Amino acid sequence: MSVSQADKARKFRALHEALGSFVIPNPWDAGSAKVLAGLGFEALATSSGAKAGVLGKRDGQVTREEALANAKAIVEATDLPVAADLEKGFGDGPDAAAETIRQAAGIGLVGGSIEDATGNKDKPLFDIPTAAARVEAAVKAARALSIPFVLTARAEGFLRGVADLDDVIKRLQAYEAAGADVLFAPGLPDLAAVKKVCGSLKKPFNFMVGIKGKSFSVADLQAAGVKRISLATSLYRAAMTGLIDAAREVKDKGTFGYLDTSIATPDLNGFMK
Repeated sequence: MSVSQADKARKFRALHEALGSFVIPNPWDAGSAKVLAGLGFEALATSSGAKAGVLGKRDGQVTREEALANAKAIVEATDLPVAADLEKGFGDGPDAAAETIRQAAGIGLVGGSIEDATGNKDKPLFDIPTAAARVEAAVKAARALSIPFVLTARAEGFLRGVADLDDVIKRLQAYEAAGADVLFAPGLPDLAAVKKVCGSLKKPFNFMVGIKGKSFSVADLQAAGVKRISLATSLYRAAMTGLIDAAREVKDKGTFGYLDTSIATPDLNGFMK
């Protein structure tokens, strides 16, 4: 690639400092990354669910090595800045979160997120002091890098059965105080909640599109105060929906109507530069 990691990092940080909102779509492999770059997006992010699906696994079952291998392929596919969904840092302690950030930067990533979900259904979230300490360790690792790595902290309550907006805000404020560059709370129920969250923070907020009935237009999200809009697994699911529908048509009807709406091979190849 002709663009250095440092230049990508500066560009990524600048996107967060510019006026308005920007969309950061989530490819799942090098090919989808090239398509999204060719369509004109300015940055990319990995998705834990999408990369799990590529490996035939469920979300949360991917190892750090597998996640970083997937991210590396996406990083090397284009000249765009790439951030990664780094889940809980692939370990419970602050040291695991910090080491994940160091390794993420080592494969060319310029941003990454650490979440407060434990992976334990009986206690789905780390308590706030523990979660903040994990974010603080990740921030310290990021600040020790030679590039301006963008560290995102995620409050997972609405995805993990703890749908308490006040608690989510309290957590995001703690992560902001711990030094996170961007705050993120997936699964917020409506625009009023989004506006309340954004109004409670000083740092940029990332909204996740991808949940039916809980996804809103770019214009509405920007008006609510959102800086960054990610798409989670939604593009991967859309692609897989196309696969399932086409395969079912062939199997159940013996017809190939999906070809009429499919992109032509030469046009698809045009993205693979």
